[in-house]
Amino acid sequence: MFAFHGHGGNAVHASRSFALHPLWPEAIVVYPQGLPTPGALTDRAGRENGWQAFAGAQADRDLKFVDAMLTDFEARFHYDARRVYAMGHSNGGAFTYLLWAERGPVFAAVAPSAAVLARGVEKLTPKPVLHLGSPDDPLVKFTWQERMIDRLLEINGGGPRHPDARGYTSYPSSEGAETATYLREVGHGFPNGGAEAIVKFFQAHTRP
Repeated sequence: MFAFHGHGGNAVHASRSFALHPLWPEAIVVYPQGLPTPGALTDRAGRENGWQAFAGAQADRDLKFVDAMLTDFEARFHYDARRVYAMGHSNGGAFTYLLWAERGPVFAAVAPSAAVLARGVEKLTPKPVLHLGSPDDPLVKFTWQERMIDRLLEINGGGPRHPDARGYTSYPSSEGAETATYLREVGHGFPNGGAEAIVKFFQAHTRP
């Protein structure tokens, strides 16, 4: 399970704030650390750690990093290739969406938080997804996230979206790919209970 920090974050902080590993001790949980990267909404100069926002940015440095990690882990750990997952918050959530678009067949399910995919949505194919968000997010506007959720429901054959949904909501899928949301009013923060929701969601989904 990959867990990607937000812009300006680091691996140590991500391991503490997400804290996914105690919830699933049998899983290999990886908290990668990004390199200085220009931000889409903040840090345009690119002084802080982050992840590429779209295919081709930074010469696909971060997509190649994930490829290299998977190759290394396969040699060292012989992981179950049917149970590879990705989550991330903010810029890390956008990168999680990008991984779905560019490396979709690798992942059994994804769980982006406080994020949208600005470019490449047309490349998304049906896949179980849990979107975490906050109606009062001041940075990644919830109207943007609502449009993203609507698109996910179109892709996965679910919906319509419940506009007043809070907490955990699951939408049946005609494509066999569950779409779920976990919505709490936490501004741009990672929500309490989010890690538990992610682990439970991932445990329920295995790639064919």
